[in-house]
Amino acid sequence: MTIRSTYWLGLGYFTYFFAYGIYLPFWGVWLEGSGMKPEQIGLLLGCGMIARFTGSLLIASRVTNPFQLVNALRLLALITLLFALGFCFGSQWLWLLFVMVGFNLVFSPLVPLSDALAATWQRQIALPYGPVRLWGSLAFVISSALTGVLVNQFSYQAILMLLCAGCGAMLAGMLLRPAVMPQGTSKQGSHAGWQVWLQMLRENAVWRFMLCVTLMQGAHAAYYGFSAIYWQQAGYSASVVGYLWSLGVVAEIVIFAFSNRLFRRWRARDLLLLSGIAAIVRWSLMAATIDLGWLIVAQILHCGSFTVCHLAAMRFIASREGSEVIRLQSLYSALAMGGGIAIMTMVCGVLFQHLHGGVFWVMALLVVPALFLRPTIR
Repeated sequence: MTIRSTYWLGLGYFTYFFAYGIYLPFWGVWLEGSGMKPEQIGLLLGCGMIARFTGSLLIASRVTNPFQLVNALRLLALITLLFALGFCFGSQWLWLLFVMVGFNLVFSPLVPLSDALAATWQRQIALPYGPVRLWGSLAFVISSALTGVLVNQFSYQAILMLLCAGCGAMLAGMLLRPAVMPQGTSKQGSHAGWQVWLQMLRENAVWRFMLCVTLMQGAHAAYYGFSAIYWQQAGYSASVVGYLWSLGVVAEIVIFAFSNRLFRRWRARDLLLLSGIAAIVRWSLMAATIDLGWLIVAQILHCGSFTVCHLAAMRFIASREGSEVIRLQSLYSALAMGGGIAIMTMVCGVLFQHLHGGVFWVMALLVVPALFLRPTIR
């Protein structure tokens, strides 16, 4: 079956983020229900994030020809489903560690490869990135809200069942054929190893950009790993937690939908400043209060702390050519969306045990240096 390429990518984003909307907010809850302590949860989630770093950097970067992107996405979706099913076969520490590492290793490259496909189709068929990417955000809203409701009804085990279903739907969608296949060629020397990465990171704009977005995305670690546990401990039900997560992504959808109108003339540097200010306000609110009204405000600011930062990254990356787009996208996903969050998740596992909501003050402080590291060009 053949469908329009924009629909194919939109469906890919939808099914991926449907699964991610189950995993990201509620996997700490599932681990807690499986008998893990906060330090163990932080360590498991952190190891998963390290695997995300490795997968994004090493697996995604091996795809240097845009023509290979669709088949690479299909293969990774299949292996992701197999590892998701692996969670059904035990809750022992070592088994969970093995499955979490394997799952994140193959799940994480799906994002940079999908974004690289989007960047390829932006040039090839004038694909509008924001309106297509918002389908992923919409799926996140649906799955996080649905998961919260089902956890209330059927306990934490509903999280795993939904995750397996989401990964199965992702594979099914990617087996469809896009009407226009991505076209391109890999540059000579694209497999040149660490020299290529080091040459890229020597550029002033690149290393400043990478450090900036790594700090800003890493500051989401406490939110991703422990907000659901923290809010449930404060007396909110799983369904309310799911609605709060969904609200943040609804704000994200609005920004993605109107990104061309709102930020057409903004430079990546200016977008990063706006994102940093929103992040500091957001984490400060979450540290200072658990009042539902202020939590709603903090969740709406997700459109600034995450979405505007991501739009800045995509604007920076899209300025590259050919295999450099895939390489820089892989680096962004590995460091900002993987390595930085992994380190901070393990740190937050220790801090949360002693500080509880005070861990969000640490996240606010983490953003401050990023304001001064923004790249001065592009």
